[in-house]
Amino acid sequence: MNLYSKTLLPLIVFFMFSFLGKVWAQNVKFEEEESFFPNAEVLKEEKINWGYLTVPENWEHPEKRKIKIAVSVLKNRSNKENADATVFIQGGPGASGVMNILNWLNHPIRESNDIVLVDIRGTGLSEPRLCPDLGDEFLEILAKNQSPLEDEKQKTAAAMLCKQELLNRGVDVDAYHSTSIANDLHALKDALKYKHWNVYGVSYGTYVAQVYANNYPDDVKSLILDSVIDNITNYYTENTSNYIQSLSKVFKECENDPECNSSYPELEKIYYETIAKLEKEPITVKVDSYLIDSGEFTYNAEDFKVAVQQGLYNKQLVEIIPLLIYQTYNRNEGALSNLVEAFSSLLNMDYGVYYCVSCNEALPRNEYASYEKNAAQFEKLKGGISFYKSDFKVCEQWNATKDSVAVISVESLQNASYPVLILSGGYDPITPEDNGHNLVRKLTNSKIVVAPTYGHTPGFTDIGNEVTKNFIEAPSKVDVNAYSEAEKVSFVSNIEMNAGISEMGTSLSQLDPFFIGPLAIAVFVMIAFVFIYTFNFIKKKYNTMPDKVIRILSTITSVIGIFLIANFVLAVLKVSEINYFILAFGLPTTYNYLFTTIIIFSIFLILTFLYFILKIKKIDERSIIFSVIFSNILLLIYMTYWGVVVI
Repeated sequence: MNLYSKTLLPLIVFFMFSFLGKVWAQNVKFEEEESFFPNAEVLKEEKINWGYLTVPENWEHPEKRKIKIAVSVLKNRSNKENADATVFIQGGPGASGVMNILNWLNHPIRESNDIVLVDIRGTGLSEPRLCPDLGDEFLEILAKNQSPLEDEKQKTAAAMLCKQELLNRGVDVDAYHSTSIANDLHALKDALKYKHWNVYGVSYGTYVAQVYANNYPDDVKSLILDSVIDNITNYYTENTSNYIQSLSKVFKECENDPECNSSYPELEKIYYETIAKLEKEPITVKVDSYLIDSGEFTYNAEDFKVAVQQGLYNKQLVEIIPLLIYQTYNRNEGALSNLVEAFSSLLNMDYGVYYCVSCNEALPRNEYASYEKNAAQFEKLKGGISFYKSDFKVCEQWNATKDSVAVISVESLQNASYPVLILSGGYDPITPEDNGHNLVRKLTNSKIVVAPTYGHTPGFTDIGNEVTKNFIEAPSKVDVNAYSEAEKVSFVSNIEMNAGISEMGTSLSQLDPFFIGPLAIAVFVMIAFVFIYTFNFIKKKYNTMPDKVIRILSTITSVIGIFLIANFVLAVLKVSEINYFILAFGLPTTYNYLFTTIIIFSIFLILTFLYFILKIKKIDERSIIFSVIFSNILLLIYMTYWGVVVI
């Protein structure tokens, strides 16, 4: 090489990087904002930085359209100026990270770490947001009584309308995939001036985290993967076997549990018989019109399979699966109506992002024939779960005009020097425990912590929080048996069925003053009357027999009414602490005395009212007595409105 070349080459390299640095700076910027949740009182005293990261929509063409990524930085509790950070990558793809900020306020890793929450491109508070209402359309489709094929057609049509809407808005749908998200995260790290950070991904976010770590290994201090995707090429194809593997654990555990087996004998058989029954005769239930426009939801076999599969995600839902199977078999319309809202929340994500990402990088690498072969192993399930199967058809049309899909690799992770923590749930039906074991064998510097009694994302538990904190502080000292302390799965049984309990619990938790106000006033009147009458009775202020009798009856009725509402509230609170989903079905039989008390209360209320009518002319202070009787009647009206009392 001559002297000219030796001089010129370094200059070319220098100017090239200088130019790229200027291009990067021109296309990436972080701007602080006011709180995304200005009315959230709990956040006002917290030290949180809010802002938007502006980045190119297409990193290969940075000069074109820009998008904004919503970011929240929860500053560490120790008030360290240069604290380490942990960035959280939500799953879905399409779920929000920032909107779950309350889950992170008191997370133990915040003691010494900043926590960075991100709404990945296209989700939540990021701009633009991609088809946030598509989940509602899917719920409307699921609510209909139609074949899986028709569901698939309508779901595909809705997804394609979403895509067309995005194209009409100028969105580059091919720019939404894990590589772009990795670029966004790298730019965010630099913008926030962190040298490196702990990367925490859950569910599909574990795959994004792996792509990010693969592409930017120097950004990663440690990697935390909760409910991991170990191989994107079978993420969909093994969906059915993963589901049955997890559900079989429920069948086995119930069979080996004397109380569960006594309450739900031959559970596996009943499960498959329920599928067969629903194929012939679906169950239509009434729901609030704000959930479904028609006010009805029809459970067919496919809806039932999805409901049970989603139940395996959450430990508390796992505990009610035997009850759910039996009550669906017995066609308990009240309980099934209550569960529609619980399961509808599972569709609350931005499905435009889901399909952009899935159709760009996941579904094209999963073979439909392999999915069918896997599902065919389980004949009684009859075709797997069509809700997931239909994604193949959606992506087939979504990619109809494309010649290629995103090329993404995570191969360099095998030689990563940073520590990796893998968390896996024993009941997880979508990213099963086996995924964690498979990945830990590939990564040389990794450890797996299994949560046998939990489902999806076991890291979001008290034990999981501590495991994560301890790993970040001392990666070599992870307690791989941490979940041995967890309570075993306790299957719910001995429930007194009452669909109104759920409605009561919802009303009381919302504390709507316009709705609860009249009831609160009525209870206050009842309490005041009991105390005042008792005092006056002792003072012997009532001389006539009708005055004494009506006041005695009103006092007894009011005491029973006060006892009734107070104990129902306490029962709902106590049961919700144990397992909130029990309320969808009723209350444990230990609270049966409350339903007996309703009968006694109703009898005394009728007697009091009739005596008041018969002796009204002989009773003093009639307006006061009537207000007390009316207060008790109002309590009964509320109980009837909720459905606790069935007339």
